[in-house]
Amino acid sequence: MDINKYIASGILELYVYGALSESESADVTRTLKEYPEVRVEVEEIEKALLTLSSAAAPYDPEFLLHSLKEKLSRRNKVVDLTQKRNNWPAYIGWAASILFLIGLFIQFNENRELRQSLQALQTEKIQMETEISEARNNSQKAQQLLSVLRDKNILKVPLQGQSIAPDAYATAYWDKEKNITYIDAKDLPLPPRGMVYQVWSLKMDPLTPSSIGLLDKFEDDENKIFQLENINISEGFGITLEPEGGSETPTMEQLYALGTVSS
Repeated sequence: MDINKYIASGILELYVYGALSESESADVTRTLKEYPEVRVEVEEIEKALLTLSSAAAPYDPEFLLHSLKEKLSRRNKVVDLTQKRNNWPAYIGWAASILFLIGLFIQFNENRELRQSLQALQTEKIQMETEISEARNNSQKAQQLLSVLRDKNILKVPLQGQSIAPDAYATAYWDKEKNITYIDAKDLPLPPRGMVYQVWSLKMDPLTPSSIGLLDKFEDDENKIFQLENINISEGFGITLEPEGGSETPTMEQLYALGTVSS
């Protein structure tokens, strides 16, 4: 037997693909046992198929095409040119290889589209869960604030706009028992970039300001209600505009709102 012609005939590819009849497959099996070089060639074909299959997983269709072309090219070099016209088994083997490649590409594209759809759904799910969580937190926060504002033991202190911003307005809700002051700053203008509102507890005589905190992330807070710790005996509250990070003493030229505690 001319082993090179037998290998180049394409029958081994058909054998590996499972495209032979039962008797033809049995003949190839006997040949495998008789000729070690044929067995090695079958193992190489099987190995090439495994390589092609695994190449589809990491999104590398170019490698698939390159691998198959290389194998077909090597087959083409082995076949005697005078035998090509009548070498129908080889052509059938190559056709089976092409069909196998097309099947891999179809499966690859379907899997890629499925992965993209799943990723889009996952992203949409995460976004929806985030929105639901934010809505739930906002609802809980709103309920908590309503209960605070309606508490008869909470002291309400209106803070009127000053000369730098006459239309500004804020309200301080002081819970003496819990040492907490809530600032409703919805009617304060948006602070410029690099600036922040700072809230001061005031002792009036002599005027002694004590910082109780910053209205951080002012733009991001939808409710514009801020909770600040206040351990002071407050006689009034003031809000000034300060450089980001706050100041040790209030900048009086940037006093936006001021109000005193009613006796």
